[in-house]
Amino acid sequence: MSNKEAYIEKLEAQLKDWSAKIDELEAKAEKAEADTKIKYEEEIEKLRNKRKEAESKISEVKEASEDAWEDLKEGAENVWNEFKSTFDSVVSKFK
Repeated sequence: MSNKEAYIEKLEAQLKDWSAKIDELEAKAEKAEADTKIKYEEEIEKLRNKRKEAESKISEVKEASEDAWEDLKEGAENVWNEFKSTFDSVVSKFK
């Protein structure tokens, strides 16, 4: 397995984990009272948008040549760090 493939596999595994946790938050939001539900849904929407950015970045890395993907890695890391930060922030609001 190349470094690129291993990197993509790592990103996809993390994205899958986050997606499952977003689903859990959505289920929790469904059970919340109206005011709280609206706030939760706004926060979950932020996560969905970050997930789309992350999926897009994974696609870019997949499509890049073996030589070019390293150049995309930094951008992917930035998107990932933003997603993690947003995710951690949202999860803390659900507690």
